[in-house]
Amino acid sequence: MGEAGPVTDIATHGAKLTIDLGAITANWRLLADRGSAPCAAVVKADAYGCGIGRVGPALRAAGCRTFFVAHLSEGIAARAALPEAEIYILNGLPPGAAGAFAAHGLRPVLGSIEELSEWAAVSTGRLPAALHVDTGMNRLGLPVPEALDLAGDARIAAAGIDLILSHFVSAEKPEDPVNARQIADFARVRAAYPGIRASLANSSGVFLDGARHDLLRPGYALFGGNPTPGAANPMRPVVRLEALIAQVRDVEAGATAGYNGRWTAHRPSRLATLSLGYADGFPRAISGRGQALVGGVPCPILGLVSMDLIILDVTDVPAARRGAGAVLIGDGLDIDTVGRSAGTIGYEILTGLGSRYVRTYVD
Repeated sequence: MGEAGPVTDIATHGAKLTIDLGAITANWRLLADRGSAPCAAVVKADAYGCGIGRVGPALRAAGCRTFFVAHLSEGIAARAALPEAEIYILNGLPPGAAGAFAAHGLRPVLGSIEELSEWAAVSTGRLPAALHVDTGMNRLGLPVPEALDLAGDARIAAAGIDLILSHFVSAEKPEDPVNARQIADFARVRAAYPGIRASLANSSGVFLDGARHDLLRPGYALFGGNPTPGAANPMRPVVRLEALIAQVRDVEAGATAGYNGRWTAHRPSRLATLSLGYADGFPRAISGRGQALVGGVPCPILGLVSMDLIILDVTDVPAARRGAGAVLIGDGLDIDTVGRSAGTIGYEILTGLGSRYVRTYVD
């Protein structure tokens, strides 16, 4: 019996996720170049699924000095990767958590009078924080009238407020009149807090006039998402997802495939089964709607996506064989396209990519 050949990483894990750190930093530079203000990076959800431990230092080396995450736990992870960065926690200050924020040098984004008062008592002007103003999202933050009334309050200085921010409702739709209303309301608040930095521009907001202020705050666009839907994507693709073909089989017309026989062959067909499924974050909702690339040829996803496997129609792809790869994200099949095929958005696809892949970072 001959010696077995080496088992590749993709064979061990079934699928491979490649993350291009060079593309992330190039995207950050492109966004930074659109305004005279410094450019931060939103790296919540483990850097949109790409890994804060690798993404954070790459952005820091490129010149990024300010980072935003959602939760205290994410802030602690970000601090481990970024010991000298400014790190803001977007979801605010949970009750009793001020000591943990202070211990890790994290900056809460305060969205209520209660949060402001609690942080001011701990900070006494020594520990910085941001003030969140709600200009239309109706999630977190102080309403505009309350923020205006608070201007000059001693708690602003006591809380070390060094940044005022708000969040766009529809920045990806530049024609939406809510954008102009939010820009105007935010300008009123900014004027009431002279000398304090202001930040409104998310990924799409970077492309809106009047929204760039003192600190840009992109997230999704850094990771290849299109901040200008309806126009060409100015960002470089970041992630590439490739799965192993586990088996190829021929079926006759009339044969079904997958759970519940949701797909029926209307001709003699060749089917390829991939070692990837919804447990890997590839959504079940894409069943019968999406596609993968085999040898560069688009191949429809058949039947239902299962936990660990996906079936493709490779009838017209002679190169399809056991051990070959199929690309589910990349090579022109971008995360926004995959999101639309699944009836969702690229954000959900990107942040949902699972932990079973072998991950490779390139720069």
